[in-house]
Amino acid sequence: MIQKTYKLKKKYSSFFILTFAFSLLTSTNAQVPQKMSYQAVIRNASNALVVSTQIGMQITVLKDANPVYVETHTPTTNANGLVNIEIGAGSVVTGTFSAIDWSTGTYYLKTETDPSGGVNYTAIVGTSQLLSAPYALYAKSSGTSSESSGIKQQIMILEDNLIAAGTYKLSDVEGNQYNVVKIGTQVWMKENLQTTKYNDGLSIPNVTDNAAWAALTTGAYSDYSNTPGNSTTYGRLYNWYAVDNNSGTKVASNGGKNVCPTGWHVPTDAEWTTLTTYLGGESVAGGKLKETGTSHWIDPNTGATNTSGFTALPGGTRNSGGYYGSNGVISYWLSSSEYPSPGAWIRYIIYDNAGVSRNGNSKASGLSVRCVRDF
Repeated sequence: MIQKTYKLKKKYSSFFILTFAFSLLTSTNAQVPQKMSYQAVIRNASNALVVSTQIGMQITVLKDANPVYVETHTPTTNANGLVNIEIGAGSVVTGTFSAIDWSTGTYYLKTETDPSGGVNYTAIVGTSQLLSAPYALYAKSSGTSSESSGIKQQIMILEDNLIAAGTYKLSDVEGNQYNVVKIGTQVWMKENLQTTKYNDGLSIPNVTDNAAWAALTTGAYSDYSNTPGNSTTYGRLYNWYAVDNNSGTKVASNGGKNVCPTGWHVPTDAEWTTLTTYLGGESVAGGKLKETGTSHWIDPNTGATNTSGFTALPGGTRNSGGYYGSNGVISYWLSSSEYPSPGAWIRYIIYDNAGVSRNGNSKASGLSVRCVRDF
């Protein structure tokens, strides 16, 4: 299953904001899918999640400007404000989903939502062009093969267009939203990760005691100085075991789970090198990555231009003994790559230097995470 999250241009009232993700649902024998999975995050005007509430939804597939299929749903948001539906499996108003000929015309998805659970579909109304989701359905209609590389290419085109237009938002499993930026061939989050859950919804332990933190050999996170408010600005701090993606160790470290949103991952050491090389090398890349000014960095924030758009903030660290330090002074980021035992490769930027440093570090330390797109 391929799943992506988009923040799309739409019309809405002052009361609710909607972001969504959709994906093709494929069968185990690789048959062409006849449904699309749709995930929505609903927030109110104060950006608070609308939780544990039944809502009404109407989904319309338009060919050019003409509706060819309409269905309704009445899902209930969960504790994270999420709803999940399958387009093609709702209560049909008109049309037949499996009969849509995706090989002709331009298709759009119109979503209408009544947060009160009724059929007054006026609070949230949005229409967006379908560029990637019906790719395999198009292939069925046109008689061509729906190869995964083709689907990925379509998704990349869609995402890159949205990023360039400034209308893309990435959401994690808890509904936290992140701006993103394309740097060279890579797409990065512009903010440090805040999630307290792996992307399958399983909670990551929050370990506040220093001795308990120092003894860990499994995934955990903490807020800087054990103060959750710090994470709103700087993101949370994770030990290496939470981001381990090495085939021989990750099951023991984190159960083989991923802290990044679906379709994204913690960068490898090589991917960090790709980033710094593109920006001119380690000696100058730090300045191009750092947020400018001294709102978060202490003076003098040497060389900071943020020409990359990465907007690095100095989230500090929790060392292997459980002690906090360097907030406002240093940005530390994990990679998923091991350094000769028992360490891991990291990157860091200092307030008084324009460079980026690469070093081995204890797996027990708590550092920031930036996610990078899978392709």
